[in-house]
Amino acid sequence: MAIKVLVVDDSSFFRRRVSEIVNQDPDLEVIGVAVNGQEAVKLAQELKPQVITMDIEMPVMDGITAVRHIMADSPTPILMFSSLTHDGAQSTLDALEAGAVDFLPKRFEDIATNKADAIALLQQRIKAIGRRRVYRAAPRTPLGQRDKEPLTTRKSLASTSEVNRPLRGVSPRTPIGSPAAPKASTPAQAKVTTSIRASGKQYKLLLIGTSTGGPVALQKILTRFPADYPHPILLIQHMPAAFTPAFAARLNGLCKISVKEAENGDALRPGCAYLAPGGMQLLVEKSGVSGRLKVLAGKEDMNYKPSVDITFASASKAYGSDILAVVLTGMGADGREGSRLLKAQGANIWAQDEASCVVYGMPQAVTSAGLASHSIALDDMAESILKETSRG
Repeated sequence: MAIKVLVVDDSSFFRRRVSEIVNQDPDLEVIGVAVNGQEAVKLAQELKPQVITMDIEMPVMDGITAVRHIMADSPTPILMFSSLTHDGAQSTLDALEAGAVDFLPKRFEDIATNKADAIALLQQRIKAIGRRRVYRAAPRTPLGQRDKEPLTTRKSLASTSEVNRPLRGVSPRTPIGSPAAPKASTPAQAKVTTSIRASGKQYKLLLIGTSTGGPVALQKILTRFPADYPHPILLIQHMPAAFTPAFAARLNGLCKISVKEAENGDALRPGCAYLAPGGMQLLVEKSGVSGRLKVLAGKEDMNYKPSVDITFASASKAYGSDILAVVLTGMGADGREGSRLLKAQGANIWAQDEASCVVYGMPQAVTSAGLASHSIALDDMAESILKETSRG
């Protein structure tokens, strides 16, 4: 049965173009269009689509407000279209905060250099999120009530409170991986774990790689880390170059640890997370007793910039077995080959479990290859990481 899609945009040209692309795929079907957010809310209730594509800037009701209403009244996986600008980045992060699960650039030439590839990617994204289960968003708790430490006491790279608003609406949703992807049996060594027993292993570096669903997952994990977390953290999130500065700044304002967009030559410090810049590749090399980062332009033919595989591979050479690497929700298999190199050095690999993934692609690739020692739900991931790695 085809995945039913509602297309929302105030531009008649864009509505028609997206509808044509969706309907080209026999596994997809446009069942309605809306010209503003208010119509989208109404049609989401009436038509019950399995996916909604949503513009951000629209008259009557904007896309972000519409996402909030839809997720409260008729929860549906929502794919946002965004401009690759600073304002577009802020709006997209707000949309993810409101409950949207994924985003793509609105200009098709920004999705892929080849038109056919851009069309295929849009169809693939819709199918990947199309059969996942979502739930109503719980009432949002003001940021200051979640944590006894005031936000103003935390280090911030942002100059405005707008950048620092958190990505909320996480806990009540338990997304299910897309059944469109083939399901693999979980190897015996990848235990589905709710609570781990610390292995006693010593660590010097934490790596986290993710894609679709990653911004919310990273927030959920990193906001639970104490300011004195004893290791540096490298974050590899598939994200455009225009978005990573805003995302790093927003996380930094929300977390007790420091979070920054990685820069070439950065020395790794405990209690600091370094987000790989969009459009670039992040490598780590050993420099004395600590490590140092290299940020390089990615090759044009690389599928992912940044690439989890590339960062993981460089870390395996620099830190060997002293690494915990975690692969979170995301499409594709980026991270599998890097995890293979880490595993060969004696590093520990974990994956997010299927039930809590927005898309069970990257974690499934690592788990199916027999590389993950644990498969852990997102709700349990932060506690598990802290229990395993908090020994200095």
